[in-house]
Amino acid sequence: MNRDHHIIEPPTNTLHTRRAFMRTSILGAAVSWTLPVFLERTFMTLDAMAADSEVQTATGKDGAILVVLQMAGGNDGLNTVVPYADDAYYKARPIIGIKPDQVLKINDAIGLHPRLTGLKGLYDDGHLGIVQGVGYPNPDRSHFRSTDIWQTASDADRYETHGWLGKYFDSCCQGADPTVGIALGSEMPLSFAAAEPKGIAFARPEQLRWRSGGGDMESLFHELNRPDQAPGDATVSAISGGTKHGGSPLEFLQRTALDAQVSSQKISEIAEKFQSKADYPRNPLGQSLSLISRLIAGGLPTRVYYVSQGGYDTHTQQVGNHDRLLEDLGNSLAAFVKDLKAQGNFDRVVLMTFSEFGRRVAQNGSNGTDHGAAAPLFVIGGNAKAGLYGKYPSLTELDRGDLVFNVDFRSVYATVLEQWLKAPSEKVLGRKFPLLPIV
Repeated sequence: MNRDHHIIEPPTNTLHTRRAFMRTSILGAAVSWTLPVFLERTFMTLDAMAADSEVQTATGKDGAILVVLQMAGGNDGLNTVVPYADDAYYKARPIIGIKPDQVLKINDAIGLHPRLTGLKGLYDDGHLGIVQGVGYPNPDRSHFRSTDIWQTASDADRYETHGWLGKYFDSCCQGADPTVGIALGSEMPLSFAAAEPKGIAFARPEQLRWRSGGGDMESLFHELNRPDQAPGDATVSAISGGTKHGGSPLEFLQRTALDAQVSSQKISEIAEKFQSKADYPRNPLGQSLSLISRLIAGGLPTRVYYVSQGGYDTHTQQVGNHDRLLEDLGNSLAAFVKDLKAQGNFDRVVLMTFSEFGRRVAQNGSNGTDHGAAAPLFVIGGNAKAGLYGKYPSLTELDRGDLVFNVDFRSVYATVLEQWLKAPSEKVLGRKFPLLPIV
């Protein structure tokens, strides 16, 4: 491989261009003005890539932000958005059904679970949209397969390797900072999988600190970032395949090391510096949303945050367990909104929930519910349009005991991409889907 054929030589107005790029980059903010040559080339490459993107690099201070909240396990939509005026509901759920006098009524037919006081407040304030009957054709009741379908936005009979957000990163975020996508968890979600990987995943900021495992990892990465010598031997230049990064393999490794190092430093600094302006519940979801709010307050140029709340696979003794999960959800989201409002960032953020499927209409013999199909999802934000969207599915016209969807989940994705992130949804999702007036 020719190590130089991808290198972009700096133009004559390097200083002006470099200043313009560094104003919008946390990489630039973290390094010296006297950059070594490989970093000069890296910045110029990234800047050129960003200039050609359909969506320009966000500054971190005014860009639109999407927060995706996964309700993992298959949330029971019928006990979340309750059809309290439908006798079929109580016939199917004589024990676990929510009584009419307990429901937080939205209209004369449906209401929210009584523990969702936080969400009811957001609805009343005009910040919550409820999309009813969301699903996809030929639903799969497997946790793993259905999650894959939601994460990749694929048809039920197709297997995709790249996630819908990863395709967004590939299409619209070339040249973005490594923190363009942040997932709070021990693993990167499939939705982030991209042809050119972007984003980082961590459970806690302290996990981003360098740790050595059989060797001094921190020294190795510092070594990669020294411009005056190569790290150890020459095998680095023998990496096979196209690097697609506008530089040599060595420059690619150097930039990757710098990306990782600067990202970890920046996130840790922001997490320690900025304090939440709301009292979050002391549960994992609340603490994750508190961290996201602090990173937003710190101006991190992240376009997509991803967070998960587990426990929704309520096969047995659903009452109590589901109540607690929904209370944690509603209170955590209410605190998150209060925090963003206090920062002045609420109008920049849209949060959408999803779960891999709903539950079956009838309760089972263990006072729980089994894997189903269609369910509601929530859209929250300063620019979200409150109200009910889609139709509540019929409780009598079922598909093998399941609710029949009337809104394809990819319509929600398409709307968020087109109307919020200003991205070409057809390019990301593979085809057009009807848009919803939710943002």
